[in-house]
Formats: sequence, structure tokens, C-alpha cells
Amino acid sequence: MPASKYLSMAIATLAFAIAPSLYAIEFTEDSLKVVKKAIDDEKAVLVDVRSQKEWDKGHVEGAIFLPVTSLTDDLDEKKLAKALPKKGRYYIHCAVGIRATRAGEYLEERGYQVKVLKPGYQQLIEAGFKKAEAKK
Repeated sequence: MPASKYLSMAIATLAFAIAPSLYAIEFTEDSLKVVKKAIDDEKAVLVDVRSQKEWDKGHVEGAIFLPVTSLTDDLDEKKLAKALPKKGRYYIHCAVGIRATRAGEYLEERGYQVKVLKPGYQQLIEAGFKKAEAKK
């Protein structure tokens, strides 16, 4: 094979390897103070993508529960839109950010305006977000 063909293959391989990192969603740089203000001012909504068990142990008041495990290719888009209208702005959180990143990528691919939080539920509570009262 000519050297130019090897070079072309190397460039194509490199481009393929780099491309996913160019599109991967990143954690927002918004401070929790900014996030809390946006939510308090009803300019954004908090979405909790943790498990049902975690949600039941405690969650932020007013957050929408949307477990990351429900975000599959089989999910009915109309059902999703009912829970999360596309016109909204959403901050996605979990416990430490990994599931929030996966959920953020899924929602962004479907046209949602999302920002992913690295701080998890406990940090939100510590930052002054109100814990929802337990149901009796």
C-alpha cells in the first residue's frame, strides 16, 4: 500500500476515535447557587435520574423523577414528552454524575435543553435545596 493510503487510514481512525469526545455532554459550569436560582425562579426544572430506591429515601422538592434506566430506545417519545415537555430547561442530577451524564446525552439527542450536574443529591441538599417531605 502506498504511504498516502496509510496516512489516510490513520487520519480516519484518529478522527473516529476523537469524534465521540467532541459530542459527549459535559458537566455544567453553573454553580449550585445559579442552579437553585433558576429553579426557584421557575426558569429551569431539576430532574432526578437515580433509582426508585434512592428517590424513596429522599429527593429534592419539586424535582421530576425520571430514572436513567427508563431512558431506552424503546421509550415512547410521547410518554417522555408528557413527563418532560421539550420547551423546558432541565438540570439533570443523580448521586455522583455518571447516570446524569448518560441521561443528559439521551435527552440532548432527542432535542431537550439539558445541563448535567456533577454534584449529587446530597450536595444539593447541603447547598440549600429543600428536601421533599416523606410521604406517610
